[in-house]
Amino acid sequence: MRLWQTMSLIAGAALLALALIALSAPGPSRAQASLAGIWTKKHPLPTVRSEVYAAAANGKLYVIGGQNNERNDLYVNDEYDPATDSWRERAGMPHGMNHSAMTALDGKIYMAGGFAFPIHTGAHDLFFSYDPATDQWKNLAPLSSPRASVGLVAVDGKIHAIGGRGLDKVTVATHEVYDPATNQWTQAAPLPVARDHAGVVVVDGKIHVVGGRTKEPADNTAFHDIYDPATDKWTSAPPLPEPRSAGAIVYYRGLIIYAGGECKDNKPFTLNEAFDPTTGKWSELAPLPGPRHGFGAAVIGDTAYFAGGWTGSATRCADKPTDELLAFTLK
Repeated sequence: MRLWQTMSLIAGAALLALALIALSAPGPSRAQASLAGIWTKKHPLPTVRSEVYAAAANGKLYVIGGQNNERNDLYVNDEYDPATDSWRERAGMPHGMNHSAMTALDGKIYMAGGFAFPIHTGAHDLFFSYDPATDQWKNLAPLSSPRASVGLVAVDGKIHAIGGRGLDKVTVATHEVYDPATNQWTQAAPLPVARDHAGVVVVDGKIHVVGGRTKEPADNTAFHDIYDPATDKWTSAPPLPEPRSAGAIVYYRGLIIYAGGECKDNKPFTLNEAFDPTTGKWSELAPLPGPRHGFGAAVIGDTAYFAGGWTGSATRCADKPTDELLAFTLK
């Protein structure tokens, strides 16, 4: 064999060996690169906080209330403008709380329930609306009972409050429906399994309730239930691949995205998973830049925004509230 042929064989063998080493290496960058989606950091929230929800109205993102290591009953109402990547402070909520659920309907923000104190204590039955056009709040008919960590969504011109945790720290299966035209609540079919800290989102006129917890933070569930307002009935759907609670959920580009959650091995999740209603299957997307739970999410245009949350530490799952605003996009 000629010298140049020998050298070529040696070089080829070396390149093959390097390729095999690279493929077998456990480095996360290669695995993450194959997962869909891009995360970017936007201008941070004016106030560090967690245990918040978020809602979008009129092209703006609203993050209201919450708690941090200084206060458990934040009143702050911050409005984010994606066009300028900037925040401005608006009128604070009438009663400071954490774990207060949020949704948007006809350009207004609605907030239900919440805790006044830490560790799921001091639940309220309060229900408010906020009008960004006038920067004013309005007291509305209260929930049927005090509770927080409620799932709140708007569908067909009405607002559904689902599940939650009451004054006695017991989770409930309560499901009631608010009609803005009459300022009244009516009862609907309860959740199949009582839980709070669940992700709730609307897809094609039906309500999906994903994950949550039945009791303590460790009692996470993978349940996925679908409610049809037309029939007042629940059906089960493919569960979360990993049981989680207190994550952030959005319906984005035809997918239900459930990101983060509480808690595994004393750390929040970085998992970011998507459910495709057309195929009935879950898939994994690009993970969060860092672990977190107790944060809010909403979609504006072609971007899903995720605000605040607990990032955890080496010793506690809920130790470090953050002011981060993350943007997630699928190409």
